[in-house]
Amino acid sequence: MKLQPIIKSLLETDMYKFSMGQAIYHQFSDYKTTWTFKCRNTDVYFTEEMVEEVKEQIKAYCDLRFTEEELEYLNSIKWIKGSYIDFLRLWKPRFADFTISDDATCGLLIETKGTWLNTSMYEIPTLAIVNEVFFRMRHNYDDLIVSFEKKLDEKIAKLADKTFVIGSFSEFGLRRRLSGEAQEMAIKKLADANLGDSKFVGTSNVYLAKEFGVTPVGTMAHEWIMCVGQGNHKHNPAYSNWYALDAWVKEYGVLNGTALTDAITTDCFLRDFQLTYATLFSGVRHDSGDPIAWGEKMIDHYEELGLDPTLKTLLFSDSLNFEKASEIYAHFKGRARVAFGIGTYIANDTDVEPLNIVMKTTACNGMDVAKISDIQGKGMCKNPAYEEYLLRCIRWRMDLSNRIAKEDK
Repeated sequence: MKLQPIIKSLLETDMYKFSMGQAIYHQFSDYKTTWTFKCRNTDVYFTEEMVEEVKEQIKAYCDLRFTEEELEYLNSIKWIKGSYIDFLRLWKPRFADFTISDDATCGLLIETKGTWLNTSMYEIPTLAIVNEVFFRMRHNYDDLIVSFEKKLDEKIAKLADKTFVIGSFSEFGLRRRLSGEAQEMAIKKLADANLGDSKFVGTSNVYLAKEFGVTPVGTMAHEWIMCVGQGNHKHNPAYSNWYALDAWVKEYGVLNGTALTDAITTDCFLRDFQLTYATLFSGVRHDSGDPIAWGEKMIDHYEELGLDPTLKTLLFSDSLNFEKASEIYAHFKGRARVAFGIGTYIANDTDVEPLNIVMKTTACNGMDVAKISDIQGKGMCKNPAYEEYLLRCIRWRMDLSNRIAKEDK
């Protein structure tokens, strides 16, 4: 291993991994999943030296264990249960779950197979490792960190002088960060700065949330809806959101409730997000498509259900910068609670283009799974025939719902 260990703690993952992990442990501990790495940058190539470093860094990550201090911190979060803490006390990553090679167009193949309990936890540390290895070994890192800090200071100044006003926001950049050093710098500066009428409330990185005394932020990801809804062959996948929301409420009740809308399109999500779930969940998260159109759609939906949208949170998290967030905030201010999760723009903005890498669930219980978001290009499925099947199921359900609505009128 040529670099220092990149992942230093098992807390160094996104908060929603623990949110989902607890529910997986209690309800879906027998599920098995496959995860596949993909680099969307067409001009990026990982050298053999980089691939070997990624492999060694992941081996080092697999040697980590939770400390009692870390478990006490997790236990202090009100919706974390003692049974899950006891599981984490015994849990360890398994390097045997990983396949890592250079057999890919970009030069780096990573796939993980095993229990959902295990493989879900690998996604974020793996992506953080790949990013940091690439930027330290491909570029002059010292120059990158200088440009990173300069840009960060300029952004903070524009919040301080109210050039941009974005209300409450969190940092969501762990998976695409320049480095651990850069993310730590960003969180420290944001936590210490006077940000005018904007407020930095937390980070998705649980380790840094603990270190800096800010809120760890995150509830569910697309994997939750994909695996719960599509991992059981008895389920019609067009009802994935219903199965996922039902299991979430079973685990958390009214706690920890921000629903992700675009796993199989927001329009299909709204068929299941009726009065009970819309009441129990404190808000919804946007991750694809036009944010203004999405927000208007959600406000209309709440009002049609007789719910006050000013008591609900619209959380925006799709490729944001402060300028976009400021525009969204101004549009919805006073009409709903608005919050932002901002990733790459905070954690990896330098003079070099950031990587666009993902690691997605591609199979659950031996069956294909897919995401059909509100725009093309954000999904990832190994089997085009399954993706077409899922689209047909969604179209069937939407057509059926429309026919029923017409008949009711």
